[in-house]
Amino acid sequence: MKRAVLFDLDGVLVDSHHAQLATLAGFATSVLGRRVTVAALPAGATTIPREQVLAELGYAGAINQTGWDAATATATLTAEVFPFVADTLAALRAADVATGIVTLRSRQRVEWLLPPGILGLIDVVVCYEDAAPKPAPDGLLLALDKLDVTPSNAVFVGDMESDMHAARAAGVTPIGSGWGFSDPAALTRAGAAVVLPHTDDLAGTLLSLTGAGRRGT
Repeated sequence: MKRAVLFDLDGVLVDSHHAQLATLAGFATSVLGRRVTVAALPAGATTIPREQVLAELGYAGAINQTGWDAATATATLTAEVFPFVADTLAALRAADVATGIVTLRSRQRVEWLLPPGILGLIDVVVCYEDAAPKPAPDGLLLALDKLDVTPSNAVFVGDMESDMHAARAAGVTPIGSGWGFSDPAALTRAGAAVVLPHTDDLAGTLLSLTGAGRRGT
């Protein structure tokens, strides 16, 4: 029986909290014609839509993709893959559990954030240009289709309420990332089956949650 663990990217595999804030501040600076610092961003800027953040700063226009990419390219220099990621992915692969990423980032930005060694441990990557964005289930279902895994045999690890909603809609078990952007209580309210408080023995926990850690499965 094939099983899979799907991951969100930002806040789950990549420590990009400051990078996301820096991107917002950099883009706002370019479109508003005045310096916008990270400290000037509204509270919870990483957990609300970027359009809302920019509107609160005084910009209600369209988000130019070229300008956004320019701000992202500079900001992501500060983002780093969490230390546990490589070992976790390697352990899942050794247990014959498929892995995937479902993210709102573009494919180009994923390649900026993840080194080849990490990408090589991921079986499928679904980006915003591939499917309707979360909380729609489309991205998760596309990933599972590519992996030939049924939703009931998969879990999705995310740190946003939209991640939990997407997993529920896809029939995938939603797992909250307690080390991510959102408050664990918010993830529980959004439907997380469990919220993991830390990354200690993450591979073992995920294998248990998928049933891959049990003999005879």
